[in-house]
Amino acid sequence: MARPRRSLTGFPPGAEVCRCGDCARSRQPSRRPALTVRLVLLCAGATAATRRARFPDPDDPLDRGGEAKVRALRLGAAGDWPCCTSPARAARETAAIVAPAAAVVDALADQDAGRWRGQELAAIAPDALGAWLAAPERGPPEGESLDAVRARAGVWLDRCARGDTPRLLAVTHAAVIRGALAHVLGIAPAATLAIDVAPLSLAVLSFSGRWRVQELRRGGADSSP
Repeated sequence: MARPRRSLTGFPPGAEVCRCGDCARSRQPSRRPALTVRLVLLCAGATAATRRARFPDPDDPLDRGGEAKVRALRLGAAGDWPCCTSPARAARETAAIVAPAAAVVDALADQDAGRWRGQELAAIAPDALGAWLAAPERGPPEGESLDAVRARAGVWLDRCARGDTPRLLAVTHAAVIRGALAHVLGIAPAATLAIDVAPLSLAVLSFSGRWRVQELRRGGADSSP
């Protein structure tokens, strides 16, 4: 699938422009009143890696079942909001269905699996796998830790809070949603591993002086926030 063509703002020509910080570089005068921001984080649809206990690869497409569930998804008003997406193929394919004019934002990329990218758990040496399972927040070898995911998700969230887009839909991944929750709640990223984030799950956040978690919802045909 071809990547969406970026404009200078990060959105395809003719799209409603989002100024969350990554999607555009311009700023409005700082004297304007602060906006109440409402942000919906949507976990990308299912891939073969999701179903086979395999570490993700950015080139993984939606599988047939994953695509069908995305097409059945109903986001309500959020489906008409400005949209950003992870550069991963499954996320871009999800966004192309639910919000075709989506801008690619690198901060929404999935956790880097390093040397284990695309590998099934059964193919990894037992000692190495055991060490990772004992502390998965550290990340795979030469990959990205959950602290690193939280850091980049937090920077992006805070740019959204300073922007002038009051409503935003973002298609991303379970690790990034957990990182965002860790940032908003001020908790250790390892604690968020106790939160199940299935494909098409939603996290609804709002900002008015501080970030708040408004809702967590498992994905389904009607997921309008």
